[in-house]
Amino acid sequence: MSSPGVPDLTTLRPRLPSPLQEVEDERFTRRGVRLLLKRDDLIHPDLVGNKWRKLAPNLTAAAGRPILTFGGAYSNHLRATAAAGRLLGLPTIGLVRGQELADRPLNPSLARCSADGMRLHFVDRSAYRRKTEPKTLSALLAAAGATDAYVVPEGGSNSLAVQGCRALGEELSGRADVVAIACGTGGTLAGLAAGLSPDQRALGVPVLRGGFLTADIRALQHQAFGGPRGDWQLDDRFHFGRYARTTPELEAFAEDFEERHGVPVERVYVAKLLYGLVVLTDEGAFPRGSTVAAVVTGTRQEA
Repeated sequence: MSSPGVPDLTTLRPRLPSPLQEVEDERFTRRGVRLLLKRDDLIHPDLVGNKWRKLAPNLTAAAGRPILTFGGAYSNHLRATAAAGRLLGLPTIGLVRGQELADRPLNPSLARCSADGMRLHFVDRSAYRRKTEPKTLSALLAAAGATDAYVVPEGGSNSLAVQGCRALGEELSGRADVVAIACGTGGTLAGLAAGLSPDQRALGVPVLRGGFLTADIRALQHQAFGGPRGDWQLDDRFHFGRYARTTPELEAFAEDFEERHGVPVERVYVAKLLYGLVVLTDEGAFPRGSTVAAVVTGTRQEA
């Protein structure tokens, strides 16, 4: 039973631990590598994958206050936060990057947020880039009429989220030699690595170019745990140019994987992760006899 003002997340009946599914794929087996899928996409139909693990501790900490967070026009994080608000009866406010979008029809992603009760406030890109500066953040909250809101950062990655994602590593402890995950803001990888056993390593595949995540992940682990945790590394080669970009090659790969294994492949994160693992396996990055677990952090969302 939750305390007054604190939402009872057990009423949402999350599927935890999430299932671990082995798939037979000759691109891995011919190299002597066993592939597992950690199906975090099956945790909850609306709060999918790492969105549940990152949002749940923040929803508890908010203690019934309105939730304000940030994202771009196609942000899965905004959609998940809006869905959580609808399910738990909490007000949500989304600060959306791009003031120019205010006068345009809502795209399907933002329309879903609005339908779930999220109040959208569009922010010019210059101010959005400075949103972590205290003075700018204060001005943004005031402009949105949300000075009393509980603020969750873009992508949901803060110390509470990182601590929540540690359970992902604990669920996979002893189950794989390498656990791989696609990275946006790095919070899930920071927590995952902390929960793994000492003989396991975590591999992050960034979906944005720029090479900035190493410092961000280190900072998140310091905030959450007081210092570095776990054995982790990044491979920056599989972003396909920019966030949310797909190419004919990546689309064909994702469609082929779906046909082979009957698993829906989300394009922004999961497709890039699986593509990267196929390339790494072919390069001999994983010794024969290795078990690699790929975390399925999202599912395809219909417009």
